[in-house]
Amino acid sequence: MSAEQNPAARPEQTFFDDPAVDRVLGVVMALATEVYVLRDRLRHVERSLEKNGHLDRSLLDQEPSLDDLAIDAADREAFVAGLMENLQGLQVSKGAAGTGGRHG
Repeated sequence: MSAEQNPAARPEQTFFDDPAVDRVLGVVMALATEVYVLRDRLRHVERSLEKNGHLDRSLLDQEPSLDDLAIDAADREAFVAGLMENLQGLQVSKGAAGTGGRHG
């Protein structure tokens, strides 16, 4: 089977000198795709709810209450903390004490 017939046999496309940058770009593109799908589905849900009399879209643009703002802020803080945890360079999953893991 030729490389044209077998996609796994074709070399991976690269756009940058560092393959890690290509992989990060791939992750960003995958996330952007997911964001668009979510936007599309949310639009569909809003239209359906509005069409059936369950939603007044103008209410979506109103300023949230102080209680809702506090709830949203706490949720955002927890979300950001989870994202930033990976950037701290600390190992999250640790093996049993004294086992040394794969490297020691």
